[in-house]
Amino acid sequence: MTTSFDALSLGGVTLANRVVMSPMTRSRAYGPGQTPTDATAVYYAQRASAGLIVSEGLQPSVVGQGYPSTPGIHSSAQVEAWRPVTDAVHEKGGVIFAQLMHTGRIGHPSLLPDGLLPVAPSAVAAKTQVFTPEGLQDCVTPKELTPAEIERTIADFASAARNAIAAGFDGVEIHGANGYLLQQFLSDNVNLRTDGWGGSVQGRIRFGVEVAKAVADAVGAHRVGYRISPDNPYNDITESDLPVLYGELLTALAPLDLAYLHLMEGPDRELTLQLRKQWQGTFILNPFTHPDPTGPESLSLVEDGTTDAVSFGALFLANPDLPARLQRGGPFNTPDRATFYGGDEHGYTDYPALG
Repeated sequence: MTTSFDALSLGGVTLANRVVMSPMTRSRAYGPGQTPTDATAVYYAQRASAGLIVSEGLQPSVVGQGYPSTPGIHSSAQVEAWRPVTDAVHEKGGVIFAQLMHTGRIGHPSLLPDGLLPVAPSAVAAKTQVFTPEGLQDCVTPKELTPAEIERTIADFASAARNAIAAGFDGVEIHGANGYLLQQFLSDNVNLRTDGWGGSVQGRIRFGVEVAKAVADAVGAHRVGYRISPDNPYNDITESDLPVLYGELLTALAPLDLAYLHLMEGPDRELTLQLRKQWQGTFILNPFTHPDPTGPESLSLVEDGTTDAVSFGALFLANPDLPARLQRGGPFNTPDRATFYGGDEHGYTDYPALG
């Protein structure tokens, strides 16, 4: 029987175990130009015993930023600043992928330079609020991307992927979940386009597929993962006919032979099993455990074949040596939600390890 503590081959790299550190926004890119700091290197190196670390979301372009103090991977300074982080993880024997996250309409002009507006498939404001330097504010009506701007955005993802590899990351994960730009193209309530980038299912999945193709061409498909979150209304997303929509998306992605699919599960386990059966490559599951964080009980999903690996979010944030704690059955530090976003080393690098 396969367990979460068995090795896993992923795109030519052997992972020491099947316990994955899920991408988590920490909003601590305090270096110049949205760059990581020395504390960032400590934070990720502490968690290098994960089979795979997926980094916090890195914006692939200036306009892709949706929250304060989130890091980018679109400038030479950002590439240089990430090298000490990836070096620190590798020195501890870890494997780390960079998540490429364009937030689309989830953002605010106060976070962007030169009068830029957040962008989206269509000019539809999200019915939610975002954090800004001035506190919570309503999302604004985004700028609708022109076809030329869509192509430019796809190129931005490819360039960011090349930058990530240059910065020492072992690969990249395309963020197609959580109501950000790629999922906005899939949605019924944000994508109102009638051109080739919307309308039909094939039109709605086109942007995500083209991003994946461009990124795979840029750095090699074996270095590319893809994250989805069907049936997730976060950030004011509505999607219909999920089995068809996501089934077609996976059908279109399959020929690329990507490193993995990372599913952030909704409440429909039957949909998860359908997508798991359809996806022939490595499958990583962040299981639906709302309102609780993913816990030790989810390890059984590897044993019963529901997934190849399990990703943990808040529990990994609070337990830098999580694989060892899971193997022992605990004890587990309790995540401090008050320190999740922003702040200093408290709640970031000061969670104790065992012994």
